[in-house]
Amino acid sequence: MNRIAVDGMGGDFAPYAAVDGAVQAANDFNLEVVIVGQENVIKRELQKHKVTGGKLFIQHAPEVVDMGESPVSAIKKKKNSSIAVGIDLLKQRDVNAFVSAGNTGAVVASASLRLGCLPGIKRPGIAISMPTVHGFSLIMDVGANIDPRPEHLFQYAIMSDIYARYFHKKKRPTIGLLNIGEEESKGTELLKETYKLLRDSELNFIGNIEGRDIFSGKVDCIICDGFVGNVVLKVIESIAETTIQVLKRELNKNLITRMGGLFLKVALSSWKKETDASELGGAPLLGVDGAIIISHGGATAKAIKNAIKTAGQAVDYEVNSHIVDEITKKE
Repeated sequence: MNRIAVDGMGGDFAPYAAVDGAVQAANDFNLEVVIVGQENVIKRELQKHKVTGGKLFIQHAPEVVDMGESPVSAIKKKKNSSIAVGIDLLKQRDVNAFVSAGNTGAVVASASLRLGCLPGIKRPGIAISMPTVHGFSLIMDVGANIDPRPEHLFQYAIMSDIYARYFHKKKRPTIGLLNIGEEESKGTELLKETYKLLRDSELNFIGNIEGRDIFSGKVDCIICDGFVGNVVLKVIESIAETTIQVLKRELNKNLITRMGGLFLKVALSSWKKETDASELGGAPLLGVDGAIIISHGGATAKAIKNAIKTAGQAVDYEVNSHIVDEITKKE
């Protein structure tokens, strides 16, 4: 049975969202959950829930990394934070995976420092699944590495290929390099050199893609640096929120539009579920020597529950072992 550690103090709605999600996961899935955080605070939250016996535990961590805190400062000064303690549990193999909706920079920095990278991997990256008109596409990196080298992006393509095969069930995932044009000559020197590495590899690389291709499902894996990927992610989040607000406003204008809204309700509910980030729970930090899922800062209990499920699947699918095997072949 997998044992998953959860950052009980991470996220905008901690501790109650983290604890609620952890309880749901422990009750619904075949795994054990360790909530990491201030013991008295976690116990107080747990009193509000009915917990299946023997599947949920508490690991005391007295310090908390704030959402806006400097990652470098946090990992240096707060060695007993819920993030640091949770990652240490993973390093010691007391748990199989770690989930956090806390300070992303601190999670990445702490994981890189404490766990190190997988053999052969130069830099870790964050991959996120994005709904398209043809299932899901994977975008990597969305924030871990804002100043990469070509070999880093090439390795992101390898890791994305593996993740898409096991999680999205793609037999031979297509790879696209996010650029300002489809021509091989377009883009920065970083993108031109990365293009050459991908073109000459055994990956199913189809060339450069543009921003307009992200939701089309043109490729299964979209490769970019962390700066561009994070901007894209935030724009997508904003579009989704704005679209819902505009639709609500327009559909409530008068009686006729409200009646039309009733007919649209079923379709909109289905669309909302498909694009709901809480259904996936979080994004894997690929490349570090351990299974880590990073949830959005505004993660709900449902998102935490599903992030725990995703973490367990990453362990079951042996994603890291497959990454090491592929990287070894390329050397």
